[in-house]
Amino acid sequence: MPESIPEDFVAIFKQKSFAHLATLMPDGSPQVSPVWIDYDGEYILVNSAKGRIKDRNMEARPQVSLSVLDPDNSYRYVMVRGTVVEILEEGAENHIDALAQRYFGREKYGLREGEVRRIYKIRPDHIVAHG
Repeated sequence: MPESIPEDFVAIFKQKSFAHLATLMPDGSPQVSPVWIDYDGEYILVNSAKGRIKDRNMEARPQVSLSVLDPDNSYRYVMVRGTVVEILEEGAENHIDALAQRYFGREKYGLREGEVRRIYKIRPDHIVAHG
């Protein structure tokens, strides 16, 4: 059953917060990557490049987990277990530019030559918010 991020924790997803995203390798072992995040009110959004390990893992095994620390108080955090319900290429270029604006203060991401960007829509299935 999908859950929603508690209202008093949504701001963490709109700040310059880094998440640690855990995906599953083919042998079932975890693979963890620091990622930029976003939240649209229903789904957690992660943007990455097609072909990377996390991309291949999420495409094959959509079960993920992530933790996000409040950048102003590392004792305040959100942990999510969820499912990648959709992978989109349309709109991913604009999305990575919007994230670059938040995280770098730049209009364009600029590090994507030859990349195909993707947005991963993660449905939160279980949420723990603390702090």
